[in-house]
Parts: sequence; structure tokens; C-alpha cells
Amino acid sequence: MNDRQTPPARQIRAAYTDTTVTVYQAYDPALGVPAARTGRFPATWKRDRMTWIKPSFLWMMYRCGWATKPGQECVLAVEIDRAGFDRALERACLSHYDPAEHTDRTAWKRALRDSPVRIQWDPERDLHLRPLPHRSLQLGLSGEASRSYADDWIISITDVTELTHRVHALVRDGDLPAARALLPHELPYPAPESTPAASHPA
Repeated sequence: MNDRQTPPARQIRAAYTDTTVTVYQAYDPALGVPAARTGRFPATWKRDRMTWIKPSFLWMMYRCGWATKPGQECVLAVEIDRAGFDRALERACLSHYDPAEHTDRTAWKRALRDSPVRIQWDPERDLHLRPLPHRSLQLGLSGEASRSYADDWIISITDVTELTHRVHALVRDGDLPAARALLPHELPYPAPESTPAASHPA
């Protein structure tokens, strides 16, 4: 996201360390605030429901409207175990049929049925939340993958709603360099080679 070179059409870009990856989600403050306070999702968080995690901060801003959409006013940065994230990528299936990835639609539907993880590639966004030519990862977790995410992978949960509002204010004021300086440092992520339809760092 912060690189000046044009990224490949589909590439995971994330803030990560040797052992963790940061992803973003947005919730109602009634859920998000206690999650950030305790570092865990509360019992009201539905562990059997599909949940979508996003490594791209700006795509999350597009999705939650800079934390203004109802039920998405609290933005969380969730630092998770990198090994768990990689296992999810290895087991993922594209949410839409792609003839380059599957022999036919029947094979895709079978893979979709058997996998608890979905990959969706959506246009990345700029600071004005306009679509860019390259795409950003959304990772959908259901069943065992969703439960593992909530109960095993999480290292920390940070409420970044204030950061969201600061960046948005700078964008509204036209100070894009200052807004860009506040963005998380996201780099091309060395995802497993089996990640569906992903380009990989050179």
C-alpha cells in the first residue's frame, strides 16, 4: 500500500513481523471496545459465523466508511499468529469461480464446500477510497477457522478508531502527505505458494 512501485494485480500487502500479521475489522462499539480492552472477542462474538478479515487498512476504511457506517464505528487492528494465517491461506478457496484455478465449476463448488476459508480479491483503495487497478485480500473464515481465529490466533487487539478519524480528517483537509504518513506500513506479504490466485513478492 505504501510502496511507490505498482503492485501486481493480486498481492497480499500487510503489516507483519516474523511471527504475526495485522488484520482489520470494524464492529459496533459495544463489541469492539471490550474486545480491545481484554484482547479477546467477547462471548457475544459469533464464532460459528463467517467473519472477514482484511490486511489492508485503506480497504477497511472503504468498507466501514472511515468508521461512520452503523455497526462499524469501532475499528480494530487484530494482530494474529502468522502460522495460523498461513494455514488459512493454504486451505482457502476463491469465493468466485476462476477457470485459471479450477478445472471446472464442479471442482470449484466442491472445493468451496470443503474449505472453511474463502478468499476474495477486491480493488484496493486510495486515500479518497477510490478503487485502484490492483486488488486487496479479504479472507473469510468460517467454522473451525473462525473459532481458531478468535480463540487461538489472536496476539493482541487494538482500537484504532482514533487513528481512523485522524487520517480521515487530514484527507478532508487535503493534507494527503500527512494522512499517508499515519498509515500502517504495509509490505508485500510472502504468502504460501498455494494461495489461490495470489501474486508473490519477487
